[in-house]
Amino acid sequence: MAEVRVNWAGRIGDLGGAIYDAGVEREWLARPAGLLLWGTDTTLLYDSIRRIGDLPAGASVLDVPCGGGLALRGVRRGQDLRYVAADISSAMLDRARRRAEGHGRTDVEFVEADIERLPFDDGEFDLCVSYNGLHCLPDPAAAVRELARCLKPGGRLVGDLIVRRAGLRQDLAIGAFRRLGLFGTGGTTADLAQWLLDADLEIESLERSGAAAHFAAFRDAAK
Repeated sequence: MAEVRVNWAGRIGDLGGAIYDAGVEREWLARPAGLLLWGTDTTLLYDSIRRIGDLPAGASVLDVPCGGGLALRGVRRGQDLRYVAADISSAMLDRARRRAEGHGRTDVEFVEADIERLPFDDGEFDLCVSYNGLHCLPDPAAAVRELARCLKPGGRLVGDLIVRRAGLRQDLAIGAFRRLGLFGTGGTTADLAQWLLDADLEIESLERSGAAAHFAAFRDAAK
């Protein structure tokens, strides 16, 4: 019986991921959907992703969980980057590979990995991005600590997640997604701030739009 439940949860997760991926890749669709479901302005998400294109030549980026490769849209064609896309789902990595090919990037590294136990050295990346994934995890605080470990001194962690206590409608939606196995324990905006501080990061910005909290933090270069 337990195996049946696990298989069912996996199928729901794969279906949910496919639906999410199809919607979030289309800005014109994501904007009304984000407003309706989470009361959020998704422009903040896409503007954050576009800033990946401002990174200097030779910068290294870790995108985890990469999902279907949403953040790859921020990479400029021909931009000199080391870009690593990691996810625990092989199905999502396959989607991300196809998206990278569609963007003309054949140099992206794809790694199947658990965000809480990443196979990377301390201080390996200039930028870690985590979009729309932390709220799906059983222990987002541990994931933030692991991402912080992978940052070079002066490196930045940028991303977003859905948070609780943004409104009754949004909290009901979070509860429904948790019952389906699509969301994890999650947290509030205050919880997110504490996760970042506990990971020894300095908070650069933290902004909530509806139930979506957008953040940027950095590892002090002096530490």
